[in-house]
Amino acid sequence: MAETAIIARVLASALDVDALAWNALLAQQNHPTPFMRHEYLAALQESGSATPRTGWTPRFMTLWESDTLVAACPLYLKSHSYGEYVFDWAWASAYEQHGVPYYPKAVVAVPFTPVPGSRLLARDAATRQLLIQAVCQWCEQEGVSSAHVLFASDDDVQASTQQDLMLRHTVQFHWKNDAPLLTTAGVMHPPDGEGAPASPALGSPTASAQPVGGLSQPFASFDHFLGSLSQDKRKKIRQERRRVADAGVSFRWSRGADIRAADWDFFYRCYERTYLEHGNPPYLTRDFFARMATHIPEAWLLFVAERDGQPIASILIAVSDSASSASSQKDHDLVAYGRYWGALERVDCLHFEACYYQPLQWCIEQGVRRFEGGAQGEHKMARALLPVQATSAHWLAHPAFADAVERFLEREGSGVKNYLSELQARSPFKTSA
Repeated sequence: MAETAIIARVLASALDVDALAWNALLAQQNHPTPFMRHEYLAALQESGSATPRTGWTPRFMTLWESDTLVAACPLYLKSHSYGEYVFDWAWASAYEQHGVPYYPKAVVAVPFTPVPGSRLLARDAATRQLLIQAVCQWCEQEGVSSAHVLFASDDDVQASTQQDLMLRHTVQFHWKNDAPLLTTAGVMHPPDGEGAPASPALGSPTASAQPVGGLSQPFASFDHFLGSLSQDKRKKIRQERRRVADAGVSFRWSRGADIRAADWDFFYRCYERTYLEHGNPPYLTRDFFARMATHIPEAWLLFVAERDGQPIASILIAVSDSASSASSQKDHDLVAYGRYWGALERVDCLHFEACYYQPLQWCIEQGVRRFEGGAQGEHKMARALLPVQATSAHWLAHPAFADAVERFLEREGSGVKNYLSELQARSPFKTSA
């Protein structure tokens, strides 16, 4: 790096990085998310959520040109593999069986957050490649077994591939606010009110929800969205929503500074209970969410379910609050991320209403163009969250284990590709007549 006048510095805390410089670098990326904001990462550490005590030892990798931050990434030394959502337990077991330590390992990731996005923040592609090179070199010097870039952006994947990291693919489920223009007998019809001829009635036998020439528009309403689905999916969603309404449950939502302290407290009761019911303490502390409410309130949307005037469940959604300065205008649309859910009472279909139907309806009404439902869960397809591929990149210091993992990833990758093809063949949307 000497010949490029770029110096690498490994910092022990997010607090050692200037917040304005970090966030300015994030805004230059093609795939920024609120989870990579300096405020978010600092809160994880200051709240006691991601610390050495919980198995997350921060080591932030930074590249500098004179006094200018030109690249950076969150880097954590891990003593376990919890809270990552890219599962490598089998790798750790293989190391242990051969008497080779797998931990500590290093992850370039946002703790407890399986949301794809920019991880390697850099001013350009060449500097991004220097950044991942610096991460691997530092791991080798420190005797760290491996480095893992989790839920990487396309730019991160490209830089990692150039540095000979191995790629691993998983499947997530995302919803897009794209209503295909309806067709009748091969003729494209614009939406009502946007010129003749008018579109056929939604749900009619002659209406098709197949996109024509790649054209689409946002859904006009939740009923418009339902009308794009196949009859069985549409019927099922209506039945599930009716069960919740018939149980006397209603919802209210608030965003940003309008979320009351009492609602944050109630949300945490629900969030904590969900974890405890599964026999584990929650990853995130109440103090973490207090810091979110204080430092980046605009990034949060809270739904509260009520019955007989009493709150019974809640779901917290993250919303992207800034566009990338590096991407084109079409990518500037807001994105919503389903994150945390919990309930104090059991109501039939309440989970589906709270985690999918309420957020999707809000996205349609607010013009949000994408809702990311998170990791795992084929049941999300019945709610029109479609499969997408998420990618991580991996470097292993031990040559023999690296060869074995590479062969494993080739086999696993073929399986993921076939799985995606099978899922894509089960589209919940109408098919052409």
